[in-house]
Amino acid sequence: MDKTLDAYIEKIKEEIISSTCNVINIASVLDNNSKSAAAPFGENTVKALEYVLTLGKKMGFKTKNIDGKVGYIEFGSGDKLLGIIGHLDVVPANENDGWTYPPFKATISKNNIYGRGAIDDKGPVIAALYAMKAVADNYKLDKRVRLILGLNEENDWHCIERYKQTEELPSIAFSPDANFPCIYAEKTIETIYIKQEYTTNSSLYIENISTNNNAINVVPKYCEVILKYDNKKINNLPEKLHSIITTYNYNITITELDASHLSLMSKGTASHAAHPELGDNAISKLILVLNELFNCYGLNIDILEYFSNYIGDDYTGKNLGINFEDESGVLTLNCAQFAIENNQLIIGFNLRIPVTVNYNLIKDKFEKLNKNIKVCVERIQEPLYINKENFLVKTLCNIFNECNHSSYEPQAIGGGTYSRAFSNCISFGPQMPNAKDMCHQVDEFMSIDNLIFCTKVYSEAIIKL
Repeated sequence: MDKTLDAYIEKIKEEIISSTCNVINIASVLDNNSKSAAAPFGENTVKALEYVLTLGKKMGFKTKNIDGKVGYIEFGSGDKLLGIIGHLDVVPANENDGWTYPPFKATISKNNIYGRGAIDDKGPVIAALYAMKAVADNYKLDKRVRLILGLNEENDWHCIERYKQTEELPSIAFSPDANFPCIYAEKTIETIYIKQEYTTNSSLYIENISTNNNAINVVPKYCEVILKYDNKKINNLPEKLHSIITTYNYNITITELDASHLSLMSKGTASHAAHPELGDNAISKLILVLNELFNCYGLNIDILEYFSNYIGDDYTGKNLGINFEDESGVLTLNCAQFAIENNQLIIGFNLRIPVTVNYNLIKDKFEKLNKNIKVCVERIQEPLYINKENFLVKTLCNIFNECNHSSYEPQAIGGGTYSRAFSNCISFGPQMPNAKDMCHQVDEFMSIDNLIFCTKVYSEAIIKL
């Protein structure tokens, strides 16, 4: 590790920590109801962007806000452009969901910084910015370095689409939004919805569903369904439900609201959709219970039956016959959304598909199992695959191993980063090998040691690349 950069970063350590806390304090969650042309993804996303752009200006760097969707900070001179691609938007968080510390008020405890976005991706963005400052203040480069800041990464990537329409593309780049030592492959990401027409002219039906607007890329920790029923025709409903739930041993609470309404509230554990095995899916459990309940009364609902037969509480796709695997890992399936909209029952899935698998096979499998179910592919993000012998992969992997005194190999992941939006770009940190993945989780944090380590490693990457 460069001794000059190492010593310089140690001197500005408290400033790095403070800036990280300040940007975590901005609740930069997507606001779908924003009417502002200057803040299409919500006022707080732009506040986060302007905060970081202001930091860059104070460092003497060039900055640009592009339509409130994306921005960048740049230093250096020359024709070649090195890109560092990060994001400042975060997934939703509610302190009533079990957070030890307020999600949008950064808290330092046990040498960790707690708060939504700490490691995904605000902490790493601040580390990259101060790495740029360290290099700019100590070396003269004949190339330019640009930190690109997206505001819609957790949803539709319209930020990066906007950037690519008019702005210069990097000739080489990395994204501080995944794992060390570096990522050479990212699975295809596919969002699929299954739908069925649903009428409420029955003695027992689903009147309302709430998932607290769970994001498609998060294992849901909460789902509540309100059932309406005719208590003259539907006998012993609470007792039947209690028996079913006890059999499954699920964390589902029954509440009788009045003589004709009953609430079922399912609780689980959130995790990133790339790692559904780390979560506990509240929606899947509730659908299985509902299907058994409706069948008890002879009121079969195709979409619930379909889910129970071919998906269930499995996240590998084996019940659908899509349990694929290659060097990038196994296929994973996250049931993330459950809703009633426009007289339809809708269930939404987020799949992470191995890089060599033809993703068109997935929709075919969904459709062939039940012709009464409508299958809609809403979004596909193409996979990323770069040979392990590629200059960028080898260089970044070597930088990490030298700084960490280790010998790790490049990795493949199920997560999706901005790297797949650019050519000659891969992800580089901040997650340390074998560390618990806190992305999208309650009590998300980044250790201060990791924050400073990332700053040093990213400064090395800027110099080497």
